[in-house]
Amino acid sequence: MRLKPFPFLLLLFIPGLGVAAEKTVYGLNEYAKLAGIDLEVAAKLDTGAKTASLSARDIKRFKRNGESWVRFYLAIDTAHSHPIERPLARVSKIKRRAGDYDPDEDKNYTARPVIALDICMGTALRSIEVNLTDRSAFQYPLLIGSEALKRFDALVDPSLKYAAGKPACATDAHTAE
Repeated sequence: MRLKPFPFLLLLFIPGLGVAAEKTVYGLNEYAKLAGIDLEVAAKLDTGAKTASLSARDIKRFKRNGESWVRFYLAIDTAHSHPIERPLARVSKIKRRAGDYDPDEDKNYTARPVIALDICMGTALRSIEVNLTDRSAFQYPLLIGSEALKRFDALVDPSLKYAAGKPACATDAHTAE
């Protein structure tokens, strides 16, 4: 009996269909709840950025019981005037944009503290790493980059905005993946 090539080739692609079905479609902008801080912000989902960034000011590193911590204030609005303290996960080196690079300086990167933060988008709660920097000149206080988007199993459709709706997660940090 002779096999027909088209049906056989079609069977090779069927396993890949299940992978795409597991992804969640998000828009270019989404509402994100910062669990533990109990704050909802508008976020920009940026597949061209590797890391996530949260708008913060007065960022200070310090030691607590021999461990590295960071204290900061949210640079979102004046209503957030209390300091936030989190363990320092690491320090990230972020490449400067061409317009921000001073050729007289020998550094083409900036060092930023990174913390772990539980973020809720739609019904998905994930623990992601975010670097802290003052984003007050930008429209969105939270930028979610490709590494965090992978944790959300996200597909980003830039023609959509707020596709996931308002965050609706159980905010127990133990449930965050």
